[in-house]
Amino acid sequence: MEEKKYFVHQSSYVDNDVEIGEGTKIWHFSHVQQGAKIGKNCSLGQNVNIGNNVRIGNGVRIQNNVSVYEGVEIEDNVFCGPSCVFTNVTTPRAHFPVHGIYAKTLIKEGASLGANCTVVCGHTVGKSALIGSGAVVAKDVKDYALMVGVPARQIGWVCECGKRLGDDLECECGRSYHMEEDNLVKDK
Repeated sequence: MEEKKYFVHQSSYVDNDVEIGEGTKIWHFSHVQQGAKIGKNCSLGQNVNIGNNVRIGNGVRIQNNVSVYEGVEIEDNVFCGPSCVFTNVTTPRAHFPVHGIYAKTLIKEGASLGANCTVVCGHTVGKSALIGSGAVVAKDVKDYALMVGVPARQIGWVCECGKRLGDDLECECGRSYHMEEDNLVKDK
């Protein structure tokens, strides 16, 4: 028997036809559904559900009580805070199920989603964006945007390291940025 190079707690379920990368840890009472692909060195906290055919990159941290539904894709090094919410149907009705017709949601590399935030389906959260706790994302989010509120609105920019940027767009960590049209771009 081949030794698994990842950890799944005995209280969790992993369906058939699932790929799990080396070094990934899946904790208590979680479920990874058929066709899901989870990258290397990820951590899925307690009571996490990964839906059918979901794609999750490397180094992703999904905290307790998060369901990642079919139609959601999470790129590398994303942080999903406790109880953050994803949706996958724009007009759900119990008596008119959609069965496989889901709005696509993309969470780009390095983004962080605060506790209890909601990402309404059909939108993209940009690279290294930071979504505040409890915010409701109902439109696309730019790279490095700092978003808060209901509905979420941009109140500034953040560095890749997560610190809020001032007007000079330089971070104390040494990274600097500049504007191109209405978008923040990292200097080389």
